[in-house]
Amino acid sequence: MIDNVIHSYRQWRNYRDTVDELSRLSSRDFEEVGISRADITQISRRSVGR
Repeated sequence: MIDNVIHSYRQWRNYRDTVDELSRLSSRDFEEVGISRADITQISRRSVGR
């Protein structure tokens, strides 16, 4: 059970780190990679396999 809690926390932490990092990008950075701010949640979920 503790392993599941630790695993879930790590996934959540990775998700939050990805959201935070993407949120810091400028509009120009988003244009350069071809994504929008609206994609942040979806991209972050994919980064942790959700």
